[in-house]
Amino acid sequence: MNRHTKVAMLVAPLLIIGGYVASDFYLANEAEQVRLIPLSVESSCDVINNDCVLISKDFKVNIYDKDGVTHINSTFPLDTATLFLVDSNDSASTYRLQMSDTPYYWFNPTPLRELAGKQGDTYKMRIVATIKGGQYISEFYTHTAK
Repeated sequence: MNRHTKVAMLVAPLLIIGGYVASDFYLANEAEQVRLIPLSVESSCDVINNDCVLISKDFKVNIYDKDGVTHINSTFPLDTATLFLVDSNDSASTYRLQMSDTPYYWFNPTPLRELAGKQGDTYKMRIVATIKGGQYISEFYTHTAK
């Protein structure tokens, strides 16, 4: 075995390990970059009557109001969740949701039932749900059917 082959045999494992570590740092950095992913309404949206699902590929968020407390649950665990109620002047009131038992369930008292609780009421809402650097966002209208 000549000298160049011996050096190659010694350096190759170091290059493999170095490449593995470098790729891990690269992927970790990519995962932390902020990405905006839009959510769209699956069909109709009636938050008061528990009929509002927002979707983006495999990720779904269900939004509903029960006794003046607005709840969301999702198919993936969330890091944070923020709900915005937008009035007719396009001014938003912010409600940072609190985690329930698990990061799949979030809630916060809101005046949504007072604002859109009657049959035929329509109200603009926004949501921002964060999962590991990805921000799922949506602006939608809830329309109370019953």
